[in-house]
Amino acid sequence: MGSTTGRRLPVGAEPLPGGGGVHFRVWAPDRERVEVVFEGGETRALALEREPGGYHSGPIPGVGPGARYRFRLDGEGPFPDPASRFQPEGPHGPSEVIDPDGFPWSDAGWEGIDPEGQVLYELHVGTFTDAGTWGAAADRLPGLAELGVTAIELMPVAEFPGRFGWGYDGVDLFAPTRLYGRPDDLKRFVDRAHEVGLGVILDVVYNHFGPDGNYLPSFSRHYMSTRHTTEWGESPNFDGEQSGPVREFVLANAAYWIDEFHLDGLRVDATQDVHDDSPEHLLAAITRAARRAAGGRRVLLVAENEPQHAEILTPIEEGGLGFDMAWSDDFHHTALVALTGRNDAYYADYLGSAQEFVSALKRGWLYQGQKNVRQSKRRGTPAFDRAACQFVFFLQNHDQLANSMRGERLPHQCGPGRYRAMTALWLLAPQTPMFFQGQEFASSRPFLYFMDHVPELAEAVRRGHDEFLMQFDDLALPEIQARLPDPGDPATFLRCKLDHDERVGHAHDFALHCDLLRLRRDRQGLRGPVDGAVLGPEAFVVRSFDPDGGGDDRLLVVNLGRALHLDPPPEPLLAPPGGTSWEILWSSESHQYGGTGTPTLEAGDGWHLPGHAAVLLRPRADDDHPTEDAPHAV
Repeated sequence: MGSTTGRRLPVGAEPLPGGGGVHFRVWAPDRERVEVVFEGGETRALALEREPGGYHSGPIPGVGPGARYRFRLDGEGPFPDPASRFQPEGPHGPSEVIDPDGFPWSDAGWEGIDPEGQVLYELHVGTFTDAGTWGAAADRLPGLAELGVTAIELMPVAEFPGRFGWGYDGVDLFAPTRLYGRPDDLKRFVDRAHEVGLGVILDVVYNHFGPDGNYLPSFSRHYMSTRHTTEWGESPNFDGEQSGPVREFVLANAAYWIDEFHLDGLRVDATQDVHDDSPEHLLAAITRAARRAAGGRRVLLVAENEPQHAEILTPIEEGGLGFDMAWSDDFHHTALVALTGRNDAYYADYLGSAQEFVSALKRGWLYQGQKNVRQSKRRGTPAFDRAACQFVFFLQNHDQLANSMRGERLPHQCGPGRYRAMTALWLLAPQTPMFFQGQEFASSRPFLYFMDHVPELAEAVRRGHDEFLMQFDDLALPEIQARLPDPGDPATFLRCKLDHDERVGHAHDFALHCDLLRLRRDRQGLRGPVDGAVLGPEAFVVRSFDPDGGGDDRLLVVNLGRALHLDPPPEPLLAPPGGTSWEILWSSESHQYGGTGTPTLEAGDGWHLPGHAAVLLRPRADDDHPTEDAPHAV
């Protein structure tokens, strides 16, 4: 590894100090001769020196940032650089030399982000604005900070083919896609985010490579596993023959985003499909590498883990994988069942019941080792000792919106009162909330599956997506299948672009989210460990107790069904702290959100719970209540 001295990355093209040319390094263990082929003007090819371990490297004078190049392998190709920092013409075109130190950062005082207190915002750059660029997205960052968002979660940006896509079929892991701008434009976006107080984490995909534009097998057959597969095809080789350089490649990528782009963390896609039987699992190595790359900054590492294995959230020193947070599909699924009545496919494991919401707020995941119906096996492992902030709760995300015929947002699938009440539960809960872009103003724009491929592959992708949706009873109907949007149609992509003017047109919805986030920011919501109880078929109460013991508790009453009268109310969580009565701090039925107002809940004949509403209560001193010094007269 002596030839890597002075390099930032173990592979790729890096300018040498003082304009002394560019150093190239690539892993191609089965190739005898590797040449760098430069493009533009007079084409020339220069051979690299073969190193032990299958690497080829060397300095080439007379070139610098902006030079476009590819690799020729034993006369074959030329192929783009597997560690290209930029693909200006897409994954099939030449790579471009980028100066990793050329951007003038202004965020030297930025210290990063902690797990506590975060409000995430999932964002797809291509549809977040009409322009679909880093610059246009950056212009919207101050508004998100003002809303109360604390960190952006970017959907994947590694280069992929075509004119549009979600980003989960990336093939050039080190190259931010040319569709949104140049690498410095992404850096400018992050710098601006830090300026307004926002962190930025990036969704990365290490479980597979996309089906078009992946040239890694041309450099070595050992990039792909012969032992494991995923639901998307071949698995990268993290534990087989010559897997060391493959692991190094991915670990360098994880560190690269943190180091060169000053990102504040990573969200790792589908961790259950990152297959590795090595003594140290690649996922643990990723969390180590990311934190090491951050130096003194704090970074946030988030996992998507469908099986809900608690080891993902267990510190490395305790034998876990070291992630800070994990998505909770459970909360989304039970919320959707409660709001829409939809209970087929993977929603069949949920009732949308009051008890499920109480359990979700107390435990994060609903499945922690029980058998479930759909999979006919145990799902999850115990995570009772995990902090509430380690579970990411959401009502919308890219996957769940697209797993429907029209990609409709949740407010358009249920009544407004029920949706406001569910929004309150989500944003006042102690777990970490995550928005999906446009949710804060109840965007009317759908979010559909879109991906631009060559015709043969596009048809296969469309069939695969349609077949996936057939697990839902309504989407399996022939007349519905015939009307499903075509992922490869540019109109499908364009329909998903946000209309930010709806912030004004949907003022009630925007005010709802602003006020709830203000309560959360001021620590007026449910803080720390909570307790809860079922009050009726669709009604429940959740209470947090003052951690300082001063009686400043919070009581959230949620009723997703019809109005309910509790007489008597034999639930001790409804009792206020000694010497106090409950007063309404906030209600989802406020007129400013389009509601009808909320009378006092506790009356002389018991409790009156309004239907389709959530009400947050706090204690206030009440001379009519007995205290220890003034016992109630018998």
